[in-house]
Amino acid sequence: MLAEFKRIGRFLFEEHLIDSHGGNLSLRQGDRIFITRRDAMLGDLKDGDIIEVGLEPGSGDDLASRELPTHRALYKQGTIKAIVHAHPAKAIAISLTDNKVVPQDSEGIFLYKAAPIVRVRDGVGSEETVRLLPSFLGRENVVVMVKGHGSFAIGETLEEAYKYTSSLENSCRVLIAMRSSASSSPSKSQGHTRQKPVMGGRVGRRDSQGYSSAIPPGIGVMDRSRYRSR
Repeated sequence: MLAEFKRIGRFLFEEHLIDSHGGNLSLRQGDRIFITRRDAMLGDLKDGDIIEVGLEPGSGDDLASRELPTHRALYKQGTIKAIVHAHPAKAIAISLTDNKVVPQDSEGIFLYKAAPIVRVRDGVGSEETVRLLPSFLGRENVVVMVKGHGSFAIGETLEEAYKYTSSLENSCRVLIAMRSSASSSPSKSQGHTRQKPVMGGRVGRRDSQGYSSAIPPGIGVMDRSRYRSR
């Protein structure tokens, strides 16, 4: 079991889905939960970094991740076997502006279709998160975002939950790239206008106010001072 925790924790860190001490992992076996220790480094888990607790509050809780109450609430639905909680930066950015992550890439559409964004005042192990998250995970959705905080993904195994986490972040990279490309496209509102031709398509000289002259380049203006005496 520890080897699998180490493997998935290292993948999460190497893919930049967590920071040095962020995120947590857990598995349920019967009425027991195995969850990463509070402030453990998922990219470098050691012996003793996996804490065994029950489905109800009890001994060992103070050693476990701060997200233990959320994991418990999800496991009590009876169908979830593994949970990965991560802090994917691109997905967090999308969660601050959108109401749902709707993937545009084929892999995201195939794997999870959409990820709800749960809005709470305090996302870190809060009672509000514990109360709301079970209604979003475990039925139609395999991964959700908590606004400004991070993702929660479920699966039959830690690897499956990690797969949804990774796919979510990749979808958000695509969404951000699409929006960046759209915002940088030339438009009239950005001052990009086509120059209208004059005199049969030949553009004359422009005056100080930017208006085109009907006089083609190379033709001077007659000096009327020569004719004043006449």
